[in-house]
Order: sequence, then C-alpha cells, then structure tokens
Amino acid sequence: MLNALPLRTELHDEVHTRSRLPITAPHAISHASVMHSLQSTHYPQAMLDWCNANGIAPPSSPKGQFTAQFGSLRIRWEWHGEFHDYTVYDPDCSAIEPFAPNAADRLIAQWLALDPNQMIAGVRLAVLASDDPGAEISRAKTAFGIADATGLGGLIGAEISNRAANLYATFKLDDIGFGRFLLINLDSDAAQLGRMVQRIIDIEVYRMMAMLAFPEARELDQALRTIEPDLASLVGRLDLAPTSEEPEMLHNLTRLSADIEQLSTYSAYRLDAGRAYHRLVKHNLSDLRESRLDRMQTPSKFLQRRFEPAMNYCEAIRGRLESVSARVARATALLGTRVEIDRERQNQALLNALNERAALQLRLQQTVEGLSVAAISYYTIGLTSYLFKAIEKSGAPITAELATGLAVVPIVLAVWYLLRRAQRHVKGKDSVD
Repeated sequence: MLNALPLRTELHDEVHTRSRLPITAPHAISHASVMHSLQSTHYPQAMLDWCNANGIAPPSSPKGQFTAQFGSLRIRWEWHGEFHDYTVYDPDCSAIEPFAPNAADRLIAQWLALDPNQMIAGVRLAVLASDDPGAEISRAKTAFGIADATGLGGLIGAEISNRAANLYATFKLDDIGFGRFLLINLDSDAAQLGRMVQRIIDIEVYRMMAMLAFPEARELDQALRTIEPDLASLVGRLDLAPTSEEPEMLHNLTRLSADIEQLSTYSAYRLDAGRAYHRLVKHNLSDLRESRLDRMQTPSKFLQRRFEPAMNYCEAIRGRLESVSARVARATALLGTRVEIDRERQNQALLNALNERAALQLRLQQTVEGLSVAAISYYTIGLTSYLFKAIEKSGAPITAELATGLAVVPIVLAVWYLLRRAQRHVKGKDSVD
C-alpha cells in the first residue's frame, strides 16, 4: 500500500471537476452566475429543494459541481470562490427565433427565484447549424433585433477556432437582463463545440466579475483626491515649518498613513480579484482564436476598446494607491530624520553646556583648593603659634612671634604638598577603577 497524502486523490482529480459537456447543434443554453458569501463548496438550498421536488437525486457531497438530466434538459451547477453557476442545456432551439423563451430559460428563472443571492451575470446562448452561409449575417441581425439596413450596426462577430464556427453578439442585455450570443457551427464536433460554449460563457461571467473592481476604483479615486493635496501640503512644510510644528505634522502624517492603510486593506482583495478575472477574460478570448468576419468588429476588439479602459483605470488607481502609500512612508521617514537631527542638535548643545559646566566646576574646584590651602595653613600656623608661645613661657630662649613667622612658609608649602599628593592618590585610584 502506498503511504499517500490523504488529499492526493482529490487534488489529482481536480483537473476533471470542470469538465465541459459536449453540445450538438441546435442547442439553447441558459446560464446564470449568482454571488454568494459561502466559504466552502456547499450546494445552494434552492437547488437541493428543486431536486427533491422533481425527483432528482441531490448531490451527496460537495464536490464543486453537479450534473443531472431532467427530461430533455441537462442541468449543471458549479461552485466558484465568489459565485456559483446555474446552466441548463436545451436541445430544442428554434432556428427562426433562437432567442425565443424556452425551457432552459424557464428553469433558470425558477432557480433564481428560489436563490436569495444576487445574479452578477446571465447568458443566453443559441447554437445553430449553418444552413445558408450567404444569409447568415442577416439571420443574426434578425435574431438580435437589429434594424440597420446594412446588417451590421451594433452586431459584433468573428470566425472562431480556425473557422470552425461563427460567433455573433451585441454585448447588450435583453429584456430579462441576460446577454445573448449566437454560435453558428460550421465544422466542429460535439466536444469542440462544448468547449467553445464554455469559453463564451466564461468570458461574459469573468468580465462582469472583473468589472466589480471598477466602482471600487472610482471610490478610491475620490478618496485619493482628498488625501493627495493634504500630503502635498505636508511635504511642502517639511523644509520650512518650525520645530514647534513637528508634533502636529507627525500627527497628520500618521493619520494619512492610517487612512491609506485602511483604503489598501479595504480594496486590496477586489482589485486583486479584478486583475485575476481580467487575465481569465483575456485567456479565454485568446483561446477563441478569432479572425475577421465580413466588416464586423470582433469580440476581442470590442472589449479592447470598451472593457480594457475600465481595467486599465483600475490598474492605474491600484498603482496610484501604492504610490501615495510610498510617498506617505517617505514623508514620514523625512520627518523622522528631521526630528532626529533636531534631537541630535539638542543633545550636542546639552553636551556643550555640560562641558562648560564641568570646566566651570573645575575652575571653582581649583579656587576652592587654593582657599583650602590657605585655610588649613591658617589654622596650622595658629596651632604652631600656641606651641611656640608655650615653649617660650617654659623658659626656652625663643621668641614665639619670630618662630611663628618663620614657620609660615614651610607650613604653607607642606599643606600644599600634602593636598596635591592626596589629590593624585584619589585620581590614580579613580583611573584604576
């Protein structure tokens, strides 16, 4: 037996969890993506209740997807990080009115009515076989309700997958709020056609998910318009403001830094998610392998001119937020440097004052030492005078006043020598310690 990681099989089979259903023409596909706040792959209660009510075995364990057959319809549910998908495949699609209400639309409407969450993207996709290439553009114009006499107007189209199929769209919502796509099969098998359909659905869903970053970027733009002038004013004061204003400036920079950090924390997830969804849109568009069809604008060119500017705006706001954050950090560092320099200057002035005080104390100490020699000598001479007077009274042949006068100089020198010796002894002991 292999000592395998418990999640090894699940991780290995993850590549099969997003399998694409094969499709043959004609087919009507109705798809809805619904935002959710779930943190794990739980099946929505609306779908479980519908399965139980219609005699369909509900999924037994959350695996991220569920596929079942309901009469002639195929139903599919998929879980994603921020949303889950409902998709219904109906083989009954009118060639004359491909976007007429059908069973797939009605089933999707039932699920959306039961699901308490909000829909972010809806797609109705009609897949038809090619029967009259010469009238195909006119047929697409009629399907989308375009009255332009040229057959073009708002119609967008391209040959895809190396001319295996033709794709038509308007990127406009219909009366029920769904985007519509018409896919004319030319030379595709069922598996290839299924992959095309899924790429088209993914383009529309991920485009809408990416656009969620756009309103948040506009809110950030307004917030930055308030912060940037304050930051510029503070930076301009760094060189001119007096020292007394430094605490106020530091307080304001701290407030700006906190505001920027709050904005970054609030918007980081959505801007990062928008960038990721944008990459998925571009990847799926690339996989379509488009080529020009008649005079029509291709979906890639249309999105490049309408969708890319919004994403570029989000990226610009993202870079601007990072730039403002870096500028606040630099301004804070500059103010900190200025405060540090002022502190060093104050410390230097304090040290100079201490040195002057120490020099003054030294001079005072030397003066005191001189006074100490005089005082000690005075008292010593006084004692010596008493000694000489006592000797003179005892009958010794000396004159007390003369002897005292002669002893003044030796006494002063002796006191001075003894004090100097004591000072050297103390200084030598301090240096050893």
